[in-house]
Amino acid sequence: MKRLLLFLISSLFFATTLIADEGMWLPSLIKERIQDMKKNGFRLSASDIYDINKASIKDAIVHFGGGCTGELISGEGLLITNHHCGFGQIQSHSSVENDYLKDGFWAMSREQELPNKGLSVRFLVKMEDVTTQVLKGVNTGLSETERVALVKENSQIIVDEAKKGNHYDARVESLYYGNQYFLFVYETFTDVRLVGAPPSSIGKFGGDTDNWMWPRHTGDFSLFRIYADKNNKPAPYSKDNVPYKPKRFLSISTSGVNEGDFTMVYGYPGRTQEYLHSEAVRYISEISNPHKIKLRTMRLNIQADEMSKSTEVRIKYASKNASVANAWKKWQGEAGGIKRLKTVESKKEFESKFSAWSKNHKQYVGIIDTMTLLYTKLEPLAFVTDYHAEAVNANEIVRFAGIIQTTLLRNSKMSANVSAANIRSVMEGFYKDYYLPVDKRSFAAIVGEYDKNISDKFKPEYFKELMKLHKNTESLADFIFENSVFSSKEKALASLEKGVSQDMYANDPALMFYNAFNEFYNNSIKQQYDEINSRLTLLYRTYMRGQMEFDSENEFYPDANSTLRITYGKVKGYSPSDGVYYRHFSTLEGIMEKDNPNIYDYDIPQKLRDIYKARDFGKWSVNGTVPVCFVATNHTSGGNSGSPVLNAEGNLIGINFDRVWEGTMSDIVYDPDVCRNISLDVRYVLFVVDKVAGAGHLIREMKLVK
Repeated sequence: MKRLLLFLISSLFFATTLIADEGMWLPSLIKERIQDMKKNGFRLSASDIYDINKASIKDAIVHFGGGCTGELISGEGLLITNHHCGFGQIQSHSSVENDYLKDGFWAMSREQELPNKGLSVRFLVKMEDVTTQVLKGVNTGLSETERVALVKENSQIIVDEAKKGNHYDARVESLYYGNQYFLFVYETFTDVRLVGAPPSSIGKFGGDTDNWMWPRHTGDFSLFRIYADKNNKPAPYSKDNVPYKPKRFLSISTSGVNEGDFTMVYGYPGRTQEYLHSEAVRYISEISNPHKIKLRTMRLNIQADEMSKSTEVRIKYASKNASVANAWKKWQGEAGGIKRLKTVESKKEFESKFSAWSKNHKQYVGIIDTMTLLYTKLEPLAFVTDYHAEAVNANEIVRFAGIIQTTLLRNSKMSANVSAANIRSVMEGFYKDYYLPVDKRSFAAIVGEYDKNISDKFKPEYFKELMKLHKNTESLADFIFENSVFSSKEKALASLEKGVSQDMYANDPALMFYNAFNEFYNNSIKQQYDEINSRLTLLYRTYMRGQMEFDSENEFYPDANSTLRITYGKVKGYSPSDGVYYRHFSTLEGIMEKDNPNIYDYDIPQKLRDIYKARDFGKWSVNGTVPVCFVATNHTSGGNSGSPVLNAEGNLIGINFDRVWEGTMSDIVYDPDVCRNISLDVRYVLFVVDKVAGAGHLIREMKLVK
């Protein structure tokens, strides 16, 4: 396998020099990039970044909650990540009486730090290339089924060996569509406590309006602390646990950033698809994204309307609304970027040249045409799959009915009392954040879109009969929500009083709706959908290998897959359109310009207004104001939220939290002119902790450097 270096499909024909800003590099192989990093200003060694024999920067980085990144910033286990990454935990501790979403939360002592059930963080212990071991015994005579089974068997042997005699987790991950395999070994901690979070009017300042946009003024951070047993090992929550002593934590630079400064982001990007076939990109940008955007727009409008009427509903739906909105807005920028860059056309040109080359390389002959044909067959099935996720299972009452059914089945061998207790617990958790008017209005709207846009041959007979009876989805919603026990906490809990049986909800209209759609989808759609995707996955393995041979002068970085990666670039503004140029930083002045007490997302705390009026910025003042955010050219993705942004000396200068809207297509195609990651300037974090929260004890834990 070639060294993992930079690659972009479109650059094969339109550029002669590869761009340092693009790429998501494996830390264990970063020595292959270190000279280029140093050429761009980096001042440390490869072993400072990743080393398994001594403490390195990797030991300060955690995978936070399975979907974000966090970093250690003190020797007492203090961890910083994004506000939106900790949002679910902040919300879970909030109530009308203690509205931590609105007012913020700050533990002024260790005893006040709040435990978070279900939250975990994991450190990477090591990674290593295990391709040879995984592919042991694999040969061209094996069928794909046999190959998959052998790869799985070999991978399990490697995992079992890695876990022998220790408390680590391990997994083998595929790279380059199965052309390479790496072992990742982790240490996981489950006692993680909330330490501090600014009010949402700081941590989520600008809300969905500003999301994915630049200039940005969002103080997107929250603080947690990892706890361990007395031996510094992972342990379940206990009052006897003590703050974790990390092998490494990050020093914090207060020197700030300037245009052209080196930056490195170290984190867990979720998923990129840089090597997709043109037909896959066309479907995403022209069909899938527009439909999903419309469905989510309906849900968001309904949520916003109901949330504006009630503080209780606003708290209940804060996390749900943010989750729905995040992808909704990202898809809009992604589709626009793909169109602007003519990505489909560029990929088709590449594929044409690849096909011409493949005539002299018989193992690749016809692969482009075969993939095109398969995508043609996949498209209607993918369309139904999108609607199944976004218009059927997106309905809370329907999805919850399915969860209850699954819970009943899972506990079918337990006593009735145990099963009832388990179901009651699940119900209590669900109804804590449920509001029927939101769900009912959403049901009528998005199921109506399903009925309008999905062909009758892809609809369950049960649904078609319902629509004959009810004529429209508003009437159908009335029927389901009036007659389902799942429409209220009171009815749901009352249903348990007579005992529990597997068929007790069999005639409930919400569960019948769930079962009809999911049985139809699993029996009539999913099997074909999965079969075609399996054939495409097999072809991608060959196609990926072919691309490497076809353009042997270039070298390749693997798509992101939630494993630890490094990306590096420079602080740099950008021009999104003719006549417009955005500088690389934003300040407190922009917050004050947007401040509006009549709009929840822009209604900043009065204390921040008072500080601004008095110009009481303390040592965090820079040119008479306070820096808030900055942009750079680092290639990031979902999962990089909360990642540390490090300077040339490896010190923390920012916390990554977003990308610019014009560059959200970077999961598929990277454009160096507009792709920018947005980071919170760590000096704004310190300002908020110190001057707004009055939590200077937390800053005293940290190591600040100039």
